[in-house]
Amino acid sequence: MSKLDKIIGKTIAKISGMDKESVEVEIRFEDGAEITFWHEQECCEDVRLVDFECDTTPGAVIISAEGVEDRYAGDTWTFYKIETTKGEIWMRWMGESNGYYSEEVDIKFKEGSK
Repeated sequence: MSKLDKIIGKTIAKISGMDKESVEVEIRFEDGAEITFWHEQECCEDVRLVDFECDTTPGAVIISAEGVEDRYAGDTWTFYKIETTKGEIWMRWMGESNGYYSEEVDIKFKEGSK
């Protein structure tokens, strides 16, 4: 099971970091679980949120979540689409480096305590 699969059926409590050029986006759920999109910095790479749409509100239930990565002209583009009962969340991340370092978006999932 992927980390994105773990959020299906969860109810959103709060979304933070959904800003252009953000380096971390966190979605918290009513059961206390959290999913964080970010990049663990190694050295000489840059990974950031370049475009997004957050057409949802707290109380929305996650219906589906998917991610796609595309390498183009030396950059890595990572797209996430999350569908909810109250709209969609999509994010476009861009990663740049000298080709030696990872340009991937990391996902950290923390189980809720409720």
